[in-house]
Amino acid sequence: MERRTFLRGAVISGTAMAFGGTLMRGAAHAAPARPGVGPYGPLGAADSNGIRLPEGFTSRLLASTGQVVPGTSYTWHRAPDGGACFADGEGWIYVSNCEVNPGGGAGALRFDADGTVTDAYPVLTDTRQNCAGGATPWDTWLSCEEVDRGFVYETDPRGEREAVRRDAMGRFKHEAAAADPQREVVYLTEDEGDGCFYRFVPDSWGDLSAGTLQVLTAGSGTSGTFGWSDVPQPDAPVVRTRHQVGAAKHFDGGEGCHYANDTVWFTTKGDNRVWRLNTADSTFELTYDADLVEEGDAPLTGVDNITGSSSGDLFVAEDGGNMEICLLTPDDVVAPFLRIEDQSGSEICGPAFSPDGTRLYLSSQRGTSGSSSGGLTYEVTGPFRS
Repeated sequence: MERRTFLRGAVISGTAMAFGGTLMRGAAHAAPARPGVGPYGPLGAADSNGIRLPEGFTSRLLASTGQVVPGTSYTWHRAPDGGACFADGEGWIYVSNCEVNPGGGAGALRFDADGTVTDAYPVLTDTRQNCAGGATPWDTWLSCEEVDRGFVYETDPRGEREAVRRDAMGRFKHEAAAADPQREVVYLTEDEGDGCFYRFVPDSWGDLSAGTLQVLTAGSGTSGTFGWSDVPQPDAPVVRTRHQVGAAKHFDGGEGCHYANDTVWFTTKGDNRVWRLNTADSTFELTYDADLVEEGDAPLTGVDNITGSSSGDLFVAEDGGNMEICLLTPDDVVAPFLRIEDQSGSEICGPAFSPDGTRLYLSSQRGTSGSSSGGLTYEVTGPFRS
């Protein structure tokens, strides 16, 4: 392991809610998490895909960059990144971003009820460095451009409707998005060394064509209360959005973002932290910091994309580290769930569960080659607890 960490707090929601292929339930935790053996036991030997998994779990390679997805006519895109799952009749769809510039976008895999890939196709083309994003409650995928003054594009996972650029959501180095149906807002992270955390308040919930972009305001500490201020010029014609509000709180490289039952979790890769916002009482806290723990004490480094399972476990993907997805359980145990061997020049992206919670999708962005032309997208199946 590289740098070790401790984790304080967990994503646990009180009522089950479908969002981006994720179901969350449980209760919030505040005690420090402890490294230990996870609910699925230790990792076994690497399988034929080079993935180490707990006993009872298996992996399947679904798509490889530059190759036609088996059973379809679609050539899988380069640098697969953020993703989400959507119900589709008796089957489902997994959407995956393409993080290249120029020539970004997003593609999709369609599955039948048995998990067989029946189709693959583009849902967004000719954009720039589409990194992460987020699903909406009305079953669209928000694909975010991780470039200076980038845009958010709202796409149709089924590929039947043309993608729409959502200018009102602001122009900045977008990373991830998470919808909050209780407050009817969308949270947004910004991948800059002095980036901010935003929320978009649409004029009408379910329609992102118009609304107000706000930035989180708070003191310089790692916990306390927070507020929101309108960003005067979301299109940032001169001054970047992160510099328009003096009271805005800045974060070092915003990455993954996940909402569940009055709680927003987001990661900052620049300082290897996870933050928690309680949207019910407007408080925030630093719940993960790699610098606060002695080397060798915990199994999680390189925090990046995040998602959750029906049991209340939070799955955190590593960008770098030792190429693991680690989980944080409701009883405050941090443990590796999987590790990809011999792909140290890559990162794990796009973790998302099928709508029924029985399959986990993920990508190794650069695979064994270490380049955008080597991306690999996998499915993991097994006895996920519910």
